[in-house]
Amino acid sequence: MTVSEEIIAPENFAFLQRHVYDESGIVLDAGKRYLLQARLLPLVQENGLSCLNDLCALLRATAATPLHSRVVEAMTTNETYFFREPAHYEALRKLVVPELLELRGGLRKLSFWSAAASTGQEAYSLAMMLLDMGLGGWNIEILGTDLSPRVLKQARSGRYSQLEVNRGLPATSLVRYFRRVGLDWEIREDLRRMVRFQTFDLRSSMKSLGPFDVVFCRNVLIYFDDVTRRSILDQIHGCMFRSGKLILSSTESAIPASDRFLRETVGNTVIYGAR
Repeated sequence: MTVSEEIIAPENFAFLQRHVYDESGIVLDAGKRYLLQARLLPLVQENGLSCLNDLCALLRATAATPLHSRVVEAMTTNETYFFREPAHYEALRKLVVPELLELRGGLRKLSFWSAAASTGQEAYSLAMMLLDMGLGGWNIEILGTDLSPRVLKQARSGRYSQLEVNRGLPATSLVRYFRRVGLDWEIREDLRRMVRFQTFDLRSSMKSLGPFDVVFCRNVLIYFDDVTRRSILDQIHGCMFRSGKLILSSTESAIPASDRFLRETVGNTVIYGAR
């Protein structure tokens, strides 16, 4: 049976909507029905089931199991690549980081957070950019978090396929910061040590995190409802230095960043300064 032929009972679609929302905060509206079917069909086949309705029956019949988590992971969007939205890195390189260097010159320490880090390309792109700026002698802390332990496993390994390094990574950075391992590429050990990854749900308390100079929270807020989104933004503000900057994706530029942030145009992009 193909995905297009798959029919899921309305009550089961509602069950999956609730399950994904409760576990991740992600809102699956009626228009996401096809996406849900496409993402979950491999789990149906892997578990020897005949259809999505059978998968729902299995989920209902069991308590929290790895399968419950895998359903949620399947519905999270882990699309990422190196130096995604270059205008953000240009803004950091030309204005944000130079300003921070003046502020932090005494301590020689900078802290960054890559929220929804997925397989790590964003966090490692930050590390490469900072080393290219000559900050190898500074104390640089980069935290990468994601809800999915599966994607963070790859992030920690720092190992990427040829296709993954072809997406956004300059050839000079590939030569400088990677080594060939079989058919894959592995990030240099000293660069990998600059980044720490941990599992984290953005709906959780952030009191133990930070404070951060820069927070990347791109391509994730669009999946939450307004109440959850505002709560996340308020909590992010609470774990940032008052001189800190929040970076959202260009697709999220219309999302109100709450009155705790000041919208700033830097070059060809928009960032948000913590008030």
